[in-house]
Amino acid sequence: MPVDAYLKGCIEAALLTTPGPVTENSILDAAENSGIEATDIRSILEDLRKEWEEQGRAILLEQVAGGWRTATRPDLDDFLRHFHGLNSRQKLSQAALEVLSIVAYRQPVTLPEVNFVRASNSSSVMKTLLDRGLVRIAGRKKVVGKPFLYRTTRDFLIHFGLESLEELPDPEELVKEPELNSPNGEMCAPSGDPCGGLSRESEMGDEESSLPEDEIRVSPSEDSQSS
Repeated sequence: MPVDAYLKGCIEAALLTTPGPVTENSILDAAENSGIEATDIRSILEDLRKEWEEQGRAILLEQVAGGWRTATRPDLDDFLRHFHGLNSRQKLSQAALEVLSIVAYRQPVTLPEVNFVRASNSSSVMKTLLDRGLVRIAGRKKVVGKPFLYRTTRDFLIHFGLESLEELPDPEELVKEPELNSPNGEMCAPSGDPCGGLSRESEMGDEESSLPEDEIRVSPSEDSQSS
């Protein structure tokens, strides 16, 4: 078997057996001493993406959060939901989308700044987004009270099918389309995750408590993620 064909099989197998995005560097590290360069890996990934699209495969290849992942075709969504017994579409609440949008476009941003934009207390919603791993604490602002600063996480990019924050739609577009969605529409399941990431899209209630900001905490693993 030619080396390129073997490597192509290795990359395809890695994509199909990894739950999250696969980076080109991780492939390069695994293929050490093979004489393969980064440009070869990018070429193979592009070839795979083109092949799968032209063949009408059920699995697509897309770039997300600085890596590559497999996802089922959007037109198979209804079948897969029925097959896996997913009867309802669980989405973020309107309040959660509002807070997440403010953080995404204004980051790093403090909770008082989010409250000012929304004209509403967002402590409870922010805590829920922290628990879901969509936002993280990124230090404190050097002002009186030293409030926490918040940023989006890598899981945020994965959740909405974005390769980077630069792919966020222009705010003017969101005025026309107020509901924040993935730029590719509703993404179907990454390989190995037939639910289409629904566990990350659990319904979040709109109830907002008056928790003081300093009571919001994030685990070390969440704080270590970078956008």
